[in-house]
Amino acid sequence: MSVLVPFKAIRPKAEYVSKIASRPYDVLSDVEARAASEGNPISFYHIIKPEIDFPQDHDHYTPEIYQKGADNFNKLVAEGMMVKDVAESFYIYQIIMDGHKQTGLVGCCAIDDYFNNVIKKHELTRPDKEENRKNHIRYSKLNYEPVFFSYPNVSDINEIVEGVKSKDSVYDITTSDGIKHTLWVVDEVDKVEEIERLFESKVPSIYIADGHHRTTAGALVGKEIREKAGGSSDDGKRYNYFMAVLFPDNQLKIIDYNRVVKDLNGLSADEFVDQIGESFNCEKVGGVYKPEGLHNFGMYLEGQWYKLTAKEGTYDDSDLVGVLDVTILSKQVLDPVLGIKDLRTDKQIEFVGGIRGLGELVKRVDSGEMRVAFALYPVSMQQLINISDNDMIMPPKVTWFEPKLRSGLFVHDLAE
Repeated sequence: MSVLVPFKAIRPKAEYVSKIASRPYDVLSDVEARAASEGNPISFYHIIKPEIDFPQDHDHYTPEIYQKGADNFNKLVAEGMMVKDVAESFYIYQIIMDGHKQTGLVGCCAIDDYFNNVIKKHELTRPDKEENRKNHIRYSKLNYEPVFFSYPNVSDINEIVEGVKSKDSVYDITTSDGIKHTLWVVDEVDKVEEIERLFESKVPSIYIADGHHRTTAGALVGKEIREKAGGSSDDGKRYNYFMAVLFPDNQLKIIDYNRVVKDLNGLSADEFVDQIGESFNCEKVGGVYKPEGLHNFGMYLEGQWYKLTAKEGTYDDSDLVGVLDVTILSKQVLDPVLGIKDLRTDKQIEFVGGIRGLGELVKRVDSGEMRVAFALYPVSMQQLINISDNDMIMPPKVTWFEPKLRSGLFVHDLAE
């Protein structure tokens, strides 16, 4: 069964939270983060993306980058803008976006649950991104950002959460993107102990929704620190845990995660359409085309949208991974036609979260930066759970969850 423990969060004082809170590190580029934090020296971007405090051509992965992030955080604490809670607590974090509401528990998961596969994975990590997140933890001895987990819905946990939500919150902000973020503190000893007990008794598995790199980095660096200290998994030290927000699986929303490709592998547009016609029924459509169901794709090429429907025999409905539309696209188009063998490393392909809209695909192709774009139908939460439970791995960049967590609302101190 799973472990979830309380912690003493380092949090912004309420008067600073709106200026400190930022989007997660991986949803915007350093150029976008520079723009978003302009005129705001206490934005959390200065901590999770400290490269914005250096010239644009500075190497993003040098020691001074990570040290700068730690220094920026320490300054917020030294100036009293962020303060550590006195009591070990859980936190209730509610996010509302376009009428969709999801409410999660903020706590710390055990690094050993990651190694023992109680925390279920569905994606492989990229070594470079993993090392980047590990270095942030190594230099700061902090989990700056939580990972985004899901767990099977438990009515007893929901009852506690709803009871806490009836009380006053510590933060209630609406960010510039129109998303409402509300946080409550759970510090009553009986409620804290009950939440721990319920996870231990009623939650057999936890699922990584968003944040495989942060999860892996948090577990591996926690283990590094433990081994250097000569500690153990049951010594009560904070290095045995990493910070997470956990949502019931019936509240989460996965949206599309699309692909753009830089060239057609030496083919003309007509030759390319002819080749993919062997695996798909291709129809030209007027206007932007958004996929309507599984095995149905949108493609944008030379100013024209196409509806692609995978032909019988191009997928296996009995194969949990093979049936995914991302797998069909890779096996029928990206690999054999476009020569893209490894989605994790090939520089010819990039990925666009559905939150940016299909207009972003049009923009990137029409600008000449990309040659062709593919719009995909989103996977379901049940598909993610089935694949994770069977210890299988999805292709990279399959799930895009919205709404995203806000960073800077709470930080976990591993050195305590």
